[in-house]
Amino acid sequence: MLNHLQDTVTLHNGVQMPGFGLGVFKVQEGDELVQAVKAAIKHGYRSIDTAAIYGNEQGVGQGIREALQENGLRREELFVTSKVWNADQGYESTLAAYETSLKKLGLDSLDLYLIHWPVKGKFKETWRALETLYREGRVKAIGVSNFQVHHLEELMRDATVKPMVNQVEYHPRLTQKELLRFAKEQGIQLEAWSPLMQGELLDNPALLGLAAKYGKSVAQVILRWDLQHGVVTIPKSTKAHRIAENAAIYDFELTAEDMAAIDALNEDRRIGPDPDNFDF
Repeated sequence: MLNHLQDTVTLHNGVQMPGFGLGVFKVQEGDELVQAVKAAIKHGYRSIDTAAIYGNEQGVGQGIREALQENGLRREELFVTSKVWNADQGYESTLAAYETSLKKLGLDSLDLYLIHWPVKGKFKETWRALETLYREGRVKAIGVSNFQVHHLEELMRDATVKPMVNQVEYHPRLTQKELLRFAKEQGIQLEAWSPLMQGELLDNPALLGLAAKYGKSVAQVILRWDLQHGVVTIPKSTKAHRIAENAAIYDFELTAEDMAAIDALNEDRRIGPDPDNFDF
């Protein structure tokens, strides 16, 4: 059980991944981004998640460097994730994309590198490149993002390394029960992006009721629900007080009934693209 902000889950290759991190989707390059990364690390976050397509790897790298220095931390104490974008998928182009991401971040290696979307006819070659990076010790763990069960099955038919992580849209309106069950069976760690449904759930009456019951915010209740389902979560925020508030979820526990009540909010509703039907 994750009882502390720096507690980790163990991936199937033995690598320790923090159960909670900062996401920076749609946060533009600039001081706000640098300060958000620094605030998170200062507050005790040890996991930062970015992607090539976010166009902010440089700012993330700067925030990491400044935070390490200011907090007397070593690079090894952080867990940094990035993702290969669709246009770069394929064997050679993925290897090149990895180098580009490292250069922008100013890092020697990543802790986790993901395929951002299951691009038909390409993701297997992309995975082969990730396996190469992994075997060469260039990255600690490799995984995928936005993969459905059938994508994972197709990938694993030819893979020599099983994905360690699958990062997907996951929140109380999209509980991904089948995918979570499959991931647990396979030893693949599920990770939630957009856990707060980009704020859409913050005025949900059922969740407001639970928040009042526990003396917590709706965001804290949802993020706690993630952890109790064994799902790693990376809420996005640029405000220091919100970054701190999001992480204050280790001093209470949702009952089984309340977990079930949140599960019951599922409508299989996405706010992001459908992994089976996207055109980018």
